[in-house]
Amino acid sequence: MGTRGRAIVGIDVDHVIELLNRAFADEWLAYYQYWLGARVVSGPMKDAVITELMEHAADELRHAEMVSNRIIQLGGTPLTTPKLWFEKTNCGYDAPEDPFVRAIIEQNIKGEQCAIDVYHSLLAETGMKDPVTYNMAVQILQDEVEHEEDLQSLLEDLGSLLR
Repeated sequence: MGTRGRAIVGIDVDHVIELLNRAFADEWLAYYQYWLGARVVSGPMKDAVITELMEHAADELRHAEMVSNRIIQLGGTPLTTPKLWFEKTNCGYDAPEDPFVRAIIEQNIKGEQCAIDVYHSLLAETGMKDPVTYNMAVQILQDEVEHEEDLQSLLEDLGSLLR
């Protein structure tokens, strides 16, 4: 990273890198949870759920790229192994052991709600002390809020279908 770009960060850069690495872990685990869920899901509305899960998986992978780029800009190194993802994650990983659509949707809603909290906290912590990280977090937060809404709509549709 350029020295001036690092110098304008008005808070502890190593702390920001740690927060970003935790978010990076979350994004990779969310990607895999969506990707695998789309492959094992079963039940009514399966095709609509698969489509939504794959769209969200692509977004989570894009988020991981955004976060890793910011970590590198700040002079850090993104977590280098999946083992570290499990050690550093904020949101964890829910294996799609129950393939029924309701269970898959609900576990992904839980993940999105955690992601919303993570990025909201990152915004509060960085603010204008690190406007580049702040702007990245705003973009990701917008996606996470939309993901939660999409999944909750699918759950409502499923509830109407199963009445």
